[in-house]
Amino acid sequence: MQVRVESYSGYKADQRPLCFYLRERKYQVEEVLDQWYGPDDTYFRVRAEDGNIYILRHAHAGPEGSWTLESFRRTRVLD
Repeated sequence: MQVRVESYSGYKADQRPLCFYLRERKYQVEEVLDQWYGPDDTYFRVRAEDGNIYILRHAHAGPEGSWTLESFRRTRVLD
């Protein structure tokens, strides 16, 4: 699923995600739990402000790259 991501750019572009949008809702990234690299991609396992865990993939192909949601895990029980 395509997502829009606002990211921190320090010594390189899109160094880590700060927040992302699923449909119209904004999710603030509270913590980057893990990060790993593929041949053409960077993956981030993050905990968002809703307490759930998301895996975001940043594909480096193309001029801007693209972000997708690869996985989601609910960690909180809804009331």
